[in-house]
This record gives sequence, structure tokens and C-alpha cells, in this order.
Amino acid sequence: MDSLRLRPSSVRSAPGAAAARRRDHILPSFCSIQRNGERRVSLSIQASKGPTVDRCKKFLDWKYSNHRISHQSINTSANAGQSLQPETEAHDPASIWKPISSSLDAFYRFSRPHTIIGTALSIVSVSLLAVESLSDISPLFLTGLLEAVVAALFMNIYIVGLNQLFDIEIDKVNKPTLPLASGEYSPAMGVAIVSVFAAMSFGLGWVVGSPPLFWALFISFVLGTAYSVNLPYFRWKRFAVVAALCILAVRAVIVQLAFFLHIQTFVFRRPAVFSKPLIFATAFMTFFSVVIALFKDIPDIEGDRIFGIQSFSVRLGQSKVFWTCVGLLEVAYGVAILMGVTSSSLWSKSLTVMGHAILASILWSSARSIDLTSKAAITSFYMLIWRLFYAEYLPIPLVR
Repeated sequence: MDSLRLRPSSVRSAPGAAAARRRDHILPSFCSIQRNGERRVSLSIQASKGPTVDRCKKFLDWKYSNHRISHQSINTSANAGQSLQPETEAHDPASIWKPISSSLDAFYRFSRPHTIIGTALSIVSVSLLAVESLSDISPLFLTGLLEAVVAALFMNIYIVGLNQLFDIEIDKVNKPTLPLASGEYSPAMGVAIVSVFAAMSFGLGWVVGSPPLFWALFISFVLGTAYSVNLPYFRWKRFAVVAALCILAVRAVIVQLAFFLHIQTFVFRRPAVFSKPLIFATAFMTFFSVVIALFKDIPDIEGDRIFGIQSFSVRLGQSKVFWTCVGLLEVAYGVAILMGVTSSSLWSKSLTVMGHAILASILWSSARSIDLTSKAAITSFYMLIWRLFYAEYLPIPLVR
């Protein structure tokens, strides 16, 4: 109803007459209330004489003021609720943890964790070869070991990160989940990360003051850089033999000899002695490093072929390279078993023979069941190769 006029006759006939009668002494018959769409109240005065008119105007002013105040209170409460909602969401633990979790996951993939684990285990294992008695397991030994592991892991992140920086287009085909290939990291972010980790690695090596440790870091830096950077006379990964030699030099020679000498000569202050276990570890890991260098390109054959990387898998085919790798590892396990048989220590003989026989059987049974047409199956087998690589460092300190 657009307009409502209150007269004595209408008030008496309207429903709620009792309530109307209570207002009769305030609202005289000649007062008119009109409401428009904006909730404004207007007063029509038919007679403008007497104190009754003043009472009517005061009542309407009071009524309109109460309505306006209550309406503003409702709006203020609603706005306050809306303003508190983002603040509540900002303090939600799930919303805070999500970006942190995403950043950690991206860095985890960027660091290539299978290489991190391999580096850490290899350094621990060869360092134990320098231990001659239980008394050698001392805070001095543990400190020297920790310094070597941390410095090497920093350099490892530099090497794998640099390789990703120069392989962004290839990784979009072969490894699209890596942060640089997927766009999670910009190239500038990748450059910053590898620069910081290279600086930290050399800085720690310099502070420690161990010549074997520093030279291990420096040679790894040079080979890792030459392997990846796209400059004249570099990017050695394009050439299958040179690429394999780079990986062999780091994994088989530098890790075994340099880190052993770090513990033997710098930490224990003993003369350099190339023991039978050290020679065995270096020879065995030479086989393993060649296998890793060859096998790592089998899952990546599609991208390597597109971008002109002449790996052995591109040149010879996946099947030939696959069974060559399996054969090399089986030969290495056979040599390790013979090594264990000739050991003068009964416990060393038993553990070495049994351990390598089990690893060889796992390798062979897995190789026979693989589908070489499936990239997922080949990638899974490649990770099995890395797990066997990890496992090999467990019996190496037991060789006597």
C-alpha cells in the first residue's frame, strides 16, 4: 500500500484496534504518514494549529531516527562479518601450509632426490672404509663426514640444476614435471638456486680446509658444467662416450678416492693407503657408473632424438642398451661374489657372497619381466638400478 491515512474511523475499524487506540493520543486525525520506495516518511498536515501538531511531528522524527539507526547497525554488522572473513582465512593453517608445501615439493623435484641419496650413501660408505676400529667412530670422524656430505650435496644440487637449466625444452618432452620444464620455476630462479648452492659448496670446502675434499668439489664442478652448458667445445652430454666418462669419473673415481682420502689423510691424519676394499669399491662402481650413464638415456630417447642428443639409446636402440646394462651389472655382481669367496674373514665372505647373490637375482628377475615398449616401465626399472646402486654401498664396508 503506497499511502496510509490514519483517521478516527479507520483506526477503529482496522485490525489491531487496541494498538491503534494506544497511539490515538499521539497521532491526531489530521496527521498523514506516507512511505515511498526509499523508506522516507513524509507528514501531511491538514491543520497547522495547536500543540497536537508538534507532538505528531516529534513522534515521526523519533520513529524515522530509530529506523535509520537500526538499518545502519545491520549494515555495519554485515560489513564487519565480511571484513573478518578474509582475516580468518589468512590465519587458516591449511592456507598457510599450502604454498610452503608446494615450494618444498618443487625444490624436491628440482634437486633430483635419487642422485642426492646416491651421493650421501656413497660418501658414508667409502668413509667407513677408513675406519680401522670402533674407536675411530668418534666426534672427529662424524664431523669430517658431515662436512664432506653437506659440501657434496650442495655441489650435487648445482650439477643437476644446471643440467635442467640447459635442458628446459628437452625436459618438456622427457620430464615435464620438473619445475623448470613445467614453469613452476623461471630460468632466473634456476640460475639463482644453482649459483647459491655452488657458492655454498665451495665456501664450505674452503672453510674445512681439506685438499681432497676441495679438489673433489672442484673437479665435480668442472665436469658437471662441461657436461651441461651449451657453449663451444662443451655440452659433452651430446657425445655418448664423453658423457659416460663424465659420470664415471665423478661416481666411480672421485667419490671413492677423494672422499676416502679426506677421511684417511685429513681427518685421521694417516698416510694414504689404497686398501683392497677401496680398490674393490672403485672397480665395482666403475661398472655401475657406466650402467647409470647408459641407462639414464633409455627413457629419454624421444626428446634426445628430437633435439639431436646422440646417446647410445638413440644410436643403438633401447633394447640393445638395456640388455648391455643388465649384462654389465651381472658381471659386476659375479666379480663381487668371487671377491667374497676369496676373503679370509668368514663373516665377510658370507655377507658379501649372499648379499651380491640376492642383488643379482633381483636384477635378473626384474629385467626378464619388463615391457621395453612402455616408458613408465623403463623409468621404473631405471629407478630400480638406482636402488641397487644404493644397496651396493651397504656391503662395500664389509669387504675384507
